[in-house]
This record gives sequence, structure tokens and C-alpha cells, in this order.
Amino acid sequence: MRLLGQLGDGVFQASLAGAVLFNPERQAHAADVAAGFAVVLVPYSLVGPFAGVLIDRWRRQRVIVGSNLLRAGCVLLLAVEVLGGLHGLPFYASALVVVSLSRFFLSGLSASLPHVVGADDLVTANALATTGGAIATTIGGAGAIAARALIGSSDGDYAVIAVAAALCYALSALPGRGFGPDELGPDDVERTNRETMRDVSRGLLDGARHVHERKPVLYALVAIGIHRLCYGVTTVCTLLLYRNYFHDEGFFRAGLSGLGQVVGAVAIGGGLAAIVTPVAARHLGYVRWPAMLLIAAAVVEAGLGLPYTMPLLLLAALLLGFVSQAIKISVDTLVQQQVADLFRGRVFALYDTLFNLTLVAAAVLTAVALPEDGYTPTTVVVIAVVYALVGIGYARLGERVSEPAARTTA
Repeated sequence: MRLLGQLGDGVFQASLAGAVLFNPERQAHAADVAAGFAVVLVPYSLVGPFAGVLIDRWRRQRVIVGSNLLRAGCVLLLAVEVLGGLHGLPFYASALVVVSLSRFFLSGLSASLPHVVGADDLVTANALATTGGAIATTIGGAGAIAARALIGSSDGDYAVIAVAAALCYALSALPGRGFGPDELGPDDVERTNRETMRDVSRGLLDGARHVHERKPVLYALVAIGIHRLCYGVTTVCTLLLYRNYFHDEGFFRAGLSGLGQVVGAVAIGGGLAAIVTPVAARHLGYVRWPAMLLIAAAVVEAGLGLPYTMPLLLLAALLLGFVSQAIKISVDTLVQQQVADLFRGRVFALYDTLFNLTLVAAAVLTAVALPEDGYTPTTVVVIAVVYALVGIGYARLGERVSEPAARTTA
């Protein structure tokens, strides 16, 4: 279910990025990147926590199945818009709906996982689920890029690729039908609480208070939020480098094909993280391990990013992909261990919103302050310093409140 859904995400994201940023029929600049991220993600970020409250009230099995079917239909509509060459706000609004449903789907899966996996196996299950999903997304994106190379890069060609994403979403709904309506939670008492908007707002505040009261969760979300901001700036700069700065050099390609190589390197790093992290986190703890990774990311960012060559950038993508996925697995597990099931859905929705807002902030910052070609050595140094400071700070603050509980539940 997750693999099919995130395979569709990869196909959809590649078709969207190609249609907007690498389509010869359209012009795109750094401001277009920022506008795309903002229009697609900011509105959902404002309502995302409300989705979490609903995940804690509705049958999650129905949420998972229904969101897949709905986004399949929405992607078909988006394919028609791409085929017609639609630009601007209506196009981004349609993409917003698909991305919102995808986040809703993934939040529902995260909230459901403790209902099908024992507490002792959560870190392994998170490693397999999140990393397998990331790999599936990569495969979907790579497949879309390969299809683009075969069929072309016009609006009509990207519309065909979008239809393939809709098919993946429709197929992803089928495994969810194998679960009973109540198997994935929440329980009957929660589900019968029909809420008004005021109740939803109050529930959101309760979820935020729940996070604030649990310092291990609060510190973990702050650390991963700062990491995602820095990683987002690096991601947008990489996109601009491959679009406007690099040129083909034998095996190493520029443009969308080169970005496909970067995505593949990130996926390999994520796969390695899934193998290493369950063992490393159990031995080092769910704070010390990500703190060490953040410090390692500082070294990678500066050492491999500053030369601005495609071979070193690919290696950096692999290593930073490892870091990003390992940190996410650790934080996912810590949150699931520390948050009560009553609040789990809304906390993961807040978690997703944090991811969205930091990515939007990174895109806007890159568009406003950085050059169009993505070449900015000063930014690389700043990001490296921030990684190091956050790693040191999280190790000192987080271990005070997290390590005893984390080792007890590991």
C-alpha cells in the first residue's frame, strides 16, 4: 500500500517538476521554484493539523483507502490541465489538492503503524516503511524520467506520465481494503466524538501542548525542522545548479536527467540508512545517533559541496540522503514512543506541516537571496556551520530528557 502510493508520488512529482521547470514550452526561474513550493504547500500547512485531528477521529482504514482514490481522480484532472497548457494559480491549486491528499495518506499510515507492529519492533518497522517508501518514490521518479527520455518532454508527454501516477494511486487503494474498518484505529470512543471547528481547534492546541509537555518530542521536532530547512536550501540550490549551471560531462548529466542521478544517489543513501539505523539507534540512543549525523552532515556539506563538481555532488547527495533518512527514522520512532495514541495522528500532521513550512521557507530564501544558477559557496559554509551547531545543541539538550526513556523502550 505504502510502496504503491509512494511510487505514484515519485511519478507525479517528476511529471510536475518536468512540466513546470524542465519543459521547453515553459520558462522557469528561481522565483518559479519558490512560487510552486509556496502555492502547493503553504495552504496545506495551515490546515494540515486539522487533518491530524480528523485522522484521530475517522476510521484510518477508510482515510487511507479514500485518500488514494481521491488523489487518483485529481491527478487525472491535472493531466488534462497539463495537456491544455494551463499555467498559474489554477494549475498550482490542482497540484495542492494532490499533495494535500498525499500528506493525509502518509499521516494516516504513520498513525496506524503502532496498531499493526509491536512497540519493540517500531524502529525496524519505521526503517522499512519510510525507507521503502522513499525508495519507491525514487523508482517512480526515475521511471518517469526514463519515460520522458523515450516519449518526449512536451505538455502532452507530461500529461501521459501524470496518468501513470493516477494508476499507481488507484492500485494503492486495493491493499487497504484488506484491513477491517477498526483495525487501524482509532477506538470507538474517539470516533463517536463528532467535533465542531472549535473542537478541532481545541484538539489542535491539545496536541501542541502534548508535544510541549514531552521535551524529547519537542527537541526532536526542533532539530529535524532546522535540518529540513538546511536540507531544503541545499535541495533547491541543487535543482538550480542542474538547470542553469552544470553541463553534461560524459556519464554525469545536467538537466532533469542529472537530477535523476541525484535522486538515485539519495535513494541509495536512504537504503543504507534503513540497514544501519535500527542497530545504531538501539546502541547509541534516539538522540545521540541523529546528533552525530548532523555533525557528519556539516563535514559532508563543506567538504563535498564547495568544489561544485557533479561527481562530488552525487557523493554528497548519497551521504546527505543517508543522514536525512536516518534522522527521520530516529525521530519517527521517538515520537511514536513518546506520544499517546489519542494524539498521535495530530502530532504526525504537525510533523508533516513542519516539513512543508521549512521546505517553503528554503525555497523562498533561495529565490530571494541566492543567485539563479544556485552557485553560492557562502551558503554552503553557513549550512555546514548550522548543521554542526544543531548537532551539538541537540546532543546536549536532548540527551538530558530522552536517553533514559529511549533506552528503556528500545
